Amino acid sequence: MEVKQLTLHNIGRFDKLEIQLAPLDTIDSNVTVFVGNNGSGKTSILKSLATSLSWLVARIQSESGNGSQIPELVIKNGKNAAAIDLDVHDFKSHKGDEKGNSNDSSYFPWRVAKPRKGRKGEFKSDYLGVTKLADHYRTLLSSDEKTSLPLMAFYSVERVVIDIPLKIKDKHTFLQLDGYDKSLSQGVDFRRFFEWFREREDTENELSLPDEALEQLRLVFGDDQETWSKLAAYRASTKDRQLTAVRSAIYNFMPELSNLRVRRKPRLHMSVDKNKETLDVAQLSQGEKSLMALIGDIARRLAVMNPSLENPLLGDGIVLIDEVDMHLHPKWQRTLIDQLTKTFPNCQFVLTTHSPLVISDSKNVLTYLISEADVTRLPPLYGEDANSILLGVMDTDIRNAKVHSRLNDLLDAIQEINNDDSLFKAKQLLTTLEEDLPTQNIEIAKAKILLRKKELRLEKNS
Repeated sequence: MEVKQLTLHNIGRFDKLEIQLAPLDTIDSNVTVFVGNNGSGKTSILKSLATSLSWLVARIQSESGNGSQIPELVIKNGKNAAAIDLDVHDFKSHKGDEKGNSNDSSYFPWRVAKPRKGRKGEFKSDYLGVTKLADHYRTLLSSDEKTSLPLMAFYSVERVVIDIPLKIKDKHTFLQLDGYDKSLSQGVDFRRFFEWFREREDTENELSLPDEALEQLRLVFGDDQETWSKLAAYRASTKDRQLTAVRSAIYNFMPELSNLRVRRKPRLHMSVDKNKETLDVAQLSQGEKSLMALIGDIARRLAVMNPSLENPLLGDGIVLIDEVDMHLHPKWQRTLIDQLTKTFPNCQFVLTTHSPLVISDSKNVLTYLISEADVTRLPPLYGEDANSILLGVMDTDIRNAKVHSRLNDLLDAIQEINNDDSLFKAKQLLTTLEEDLPTQNIEIAKAKILLRKKELRLEKNS
């Protein structure tokens, strides 16, 4: 399943906005990124997608299910109504007759509309497309309870994991449709992730051979290679497929981590090995906890919703992540899109970011700049340095604006040196800057070289 186009009518600051999402004919990537200043409308786009997709989630779960409505506060000031149009392409629904002729469109458009209270709106909701697509998935589920379902998830800026709540207040089920539970409203839920992980691990442990039993067998069989090969194969076969997928996803993003597991002594907690040291997950940094929770949640939902896949991470769907760079080290920001697409290759991603590193280190990404005037599709930014993107795309100085202005004044003063007075003026500017900036500042070093050349030239002319 892919979202091909989103159209907003009177949403937020937009009168009408048509956005095509990757992949396109000219871009085979499955990643769309929006950049822009705070308040430009990036989050409004993601929330509108989540609102529209909530109708598909609701109608897959129930034939008469209702998704979220457009909040009245989202309707543009001065307008009576708003609407969100979504055009979805689903390959699995595209069928043909015996001669190979298509008898069913694979495109499913629908509209969610909302008038203000007491107003007549010019838009009418149309749920025919979403009803047909949801009916298609319910038909598949009716004939095969292990059929794959598309993931739809929205991770807002409120996804930050500050603590690790492991006390289970309510018992939850983890059936296939539970993969949609709060997927478009709550985002990361580490408590639910832990509860699911513990349940799957308990089942896995019941089927596998414990380390103590292996030690006893080693005393009996010694180092007989044939016996140990068979035991290794059996132990591998008892590994839970869903847990294996989740562990693999987390380790792909954070290769320094390994052996994620639930520990019950001295108290119930989740532990992980980091660089050969065993840590409580709560001891990880804010960025590590947030990234683990995000990737773990995506992988968990894919695992639950694709029970028949040998590798559940190959399931498809659409994932929306607001401020994807939040709390991430620059090194992780650089590799984030590549890691997302390699780990979840069949998912469509729609991201927002403030980081030039996110959009400059991945090839073939569809990038939009949201400015006050309009929304512009940017040319490929792969390989651009971060400073160029800050200046040319994000309209932001590459350094402190006051320092930048003072450096320019210094360079201008150096260029204008033609006598002792102008030389003295330039040296004064340099001295005051040296008092405020670190001694290893590269711009200061360059200015010193230019100043010395001008000084020597002035002496020679004298």
